[in-house]
Order: sequence, then structure tokens, then C-alpha cells
Amino acid sequence: MHDVTYSMGLSLDGYIVGPDGGFDWGAPEEQISDVMEISMDEIQGVSTHLMGRRIYETMLYWETAAEDPDLGEQERRWTELWNPLPKVVFSRTLTEVEGAARLANGSLQEEIERLKAEPGDGDIAIAGATLAAQAADLGLIDEYRLRVSPVLVGGGIPYFTRGRQHVDLELVESRECAAGLMYLRYRVRR
Repeated sequence: MHDVTYSMGLSLDGYIVGPDGGFDWGAPEEQISDVMEISMDEIQGVSTHLMGRRIYETMLYWETAAEDPDLGEQERRWTELWNPLPKVVFSRTLTEVEGAARLANGSLQEEIERLKAEPGDGDIAIAGATLAAQAADLGLIDEYRLRVSPVLVGGGIPYFTRGRQHVDLELVESRECAAGLMYLRYRVRR
């Protein structure tokens, strides 16, 4: 069975990106190692990663990062996991994508239904608030994974879109990391 997961870093007041469009507060130096370990743990359980154009373009860095001789060991391990992972990009403007990515052929619901029907294990991970909000509206998210940074940014792009339906959640994991970062996993109660 393939679960659909939504995993992102966010501020304590609920934003994945601040009002200035930045997210450098999301992993200050003392948290980077923990954030990378959490991300690698998660990605090892993923069979396909779904993302919108903005997240895709942000993550393009990793396609060639291994060529950097100054790249740390942890980042090298990430590229080994991330680069071969199948990715589906939802975009109205891109005409091509790189690496192990492909452009979505259908709607978000159609893509998720097709991926869930495939044999094997592994989560279907979603990155990006807009795409996750669409999946949440369709009742397709099985688990929310939050890396909550101890910072208030006062606005920006929210992790959860306001005004959505009521959803009951069950806490399945919580972990305190460096410098007050909290990792939380909530399963949707069906």
C-alpha cells in the first residue's frame, strides 16, 4: 500500500515561506544535520515524489550538487537518495524537466490513484503547500510530517491552507531536535 505524505519545514506560526519569500530560518546551522537526517529517513521510504514547479526548481540544485568537491558527506548521501527517486512535477508553464522527473500526465487525483495502484511499497510524498492543499481537499493525504522551527515569521505561505474541512489526526511520532526544532508525524484518522 502506498500512503500519501506531506512533509515540509515550517515556522511555529505555520508558514513554510516567510512574507519576504525566504525560508532560510527553516534550518539554521545548528539544525541542518538533524533536518538532513530526518529528510533522508523519510525519503528512503518514498517510491515517488510529487511537487509543483517552485519546489521542483528549488530542488534542481541537487541534480548537480554531487559535482561540488566541497559538498559534505551528509549532502552526498542525500543526492544518492534524491536523484534516482522518481518525481512527478505539476506545472502549467514547464515543458520539460530533468533527471528522474516527469511532467504530470493527469490531474493530481488521477496521478495519485495511478501511483497507489502500482505494486510495491513506498510512500507517495507531496511537497509544496499548493499541491498539498489540493490533495487535502480531495481527502488524499494519509500523513502529515512537520519540521517545526522555533521562529515566528508573521506571514507568508502557510503549511495548512485556511478554511479547509475538519480532519482528525493521530500523533504517531514526535522528536525534539537541535535548537528547539520539533519533528511531528500525524496520521489522518479515517
